[in-house]
Amino acid sequence: MIGYVTLGTNDIQASAKFYDELLAEIGAKRFMEADTFIAWATAPDQPSVAISKPFDGNVASVGNGVMVALLAENSQQVDALHAKALELGATNEGAAGPRGEGFYAGYFRDLDGNKLNFFCMT
Repeated sequence: MIGYVTLGTNDIQASAKFYDELLAEIGAKRFMEADTFIAWATAPDQPSVAISKPFDGNVASVGNGVMVALLAENSQQVDALHAKALELGATNEGAAGPRGEGFYAGYFRDLDGNKLNFFCMT
């Protein structure tokens, strides 16, 4: 089970604004915060997404093949969240739509290039 996912960022303020607006769409809000770290969740005991400046002080970089999948309620919410991510400056990595039988997803990269998707089972 996933407890939380941390994504590296080089601009904590820009990344925080992106995730504040995007994750508010699914009812998530900040529940932990420090100078170099912010985490969002729908409830403190639920899985969370966090951004962080790298602990080692080096530049944050994107892991090739690494992706975070965020559960949506239905395909309409996937469509809306994917569109919201793009509106906030994300880049499209795959339009929202069916991906095989029973799976619906929309893929994007955040402002730091981290790959995410919103998905639902149909």
